[in-house]
Amino acid sequence: MSKEGERVTFAVIGGSQAHKFIQGGHISRERLGSRETPFGPCGVIYLAKAKEASFYFLPRHGEKSYSIGAPFVNYRANIYALKELGVKRILAWSGPGALSRKFSPGDLVIVDDLLDETKTRQTSFFQSRGLGFIRQNPVFCPTLRSVLKEVLEEVGTHFIPGGTYVATEGPRLETPAEVRKFALLGGDFVGQTVVPEVFLARELEMCYAVLCYVTNFAEGIVEREFREGVLFEGLSTKQEQAEVAKALNLFPEIMLQVAGRLPQVENICHCQESMLRYKKRGDIGENWREWLVP
Repeated sequence: MSKEGERVTFAVIGGSQAHKFIQGGHISRERLGSRETPFGPCGVIYLAKAKEASFYFLPRHGEKSYSIGAPFVNYRANIYALKELGVKRILAWSGPGALSRKFSPGDLVIVDDLLDETKTRQTSFFQSRGLGFIRQNPVFCPTLRSVLKEVLEEVGTHFIPGGTYVATEGPRLETPAEVRKFALLGGDFVGQTVVPEVFLARELEMCYAVLCYVTNFAEGIVEREFREGVLFEGLSTKQEQAEVAKALNLFPEIMLQVAGRLPQVENICHCQESMLRYKKRGDIGENWREWLVP
C-alpha cells in the first residue's frame, strides 16, 4: 500500500542494471516472486516500500544479473501480471545508444516517439481477436511524461525532454549501416526494449512511459577500437561508463518521487480509455481478462 487504504497502482519496469537496484538496498522491498499467466510465468516482482510511496518493481532482465536478453523477455506475461495486480501506470527504463553526437553517455531522456525495428516479438494480446486497431499518437503517456519532467526538474539534473527511440531485435548490437539508416529515418537513440511493452500496455489500458539513460554512442558514431573482454567490446570508455553510473544512481530517488506524486495527479491522457470504442460497440465487456479469450 502506498497509503493506508490505497491500492498500489504504479509499477516500474527496470532495465539494464535493475538487479543492482534490488541488491543495493536503496529502498525497502518485499519479494513477491513470479506469477503464472496465460502467457507463461512473468518476471520476478517486488513491492518496493517507502514512507513517501510504494510501487511494484519488475526487473526486466532478471533479478540477480542481466540473465534474460531483450528478445527473450516474456513481455506479455509481465504486462498481464502487472495488470492483474491492479497496476494502471507503468514507468520503464531503458539504456539505448545515441545515434548522433548531439547526445552523450549519461544523458537522461524522456523519449516521446518510437520506431519499431523488431522482427519476431509478440506485439499484441489479440492474435485471435479483431481487436487492437489502436491509435499510437502520443506513443508514450503524456501524464507520466509530465510528472517525470517535473521530478527531473526538481531533482536538478540535466535531461532531454524528447527524442525518438528505435527498438531493434537484438541481442546483437547494430551494424554501422543500420545505425546510419536509423538516423536517416529520424531516430535519436537505439535500444532493444520498450517494444512491445508500450503496445501491450496500451492494449490493456495502462499508462506507459520510459526514462532512458544513454549508455554509449552507437556503432560508427565515434571511432572506437575493438577491446576484448570488456563492456560492448570497447564501444564505451571508462569515463562514459562513470557518467552512466551517475545517472543510474539517481533512479531510486526519481522512482520514489514519481510514485509519491501520481496518486494526486489527474490523467491528461487517454491511455486508460484506449479500448472504449470496442466496449461501446459491444465487442468486449469490462472484464479485461475476457478480451484475451479467442
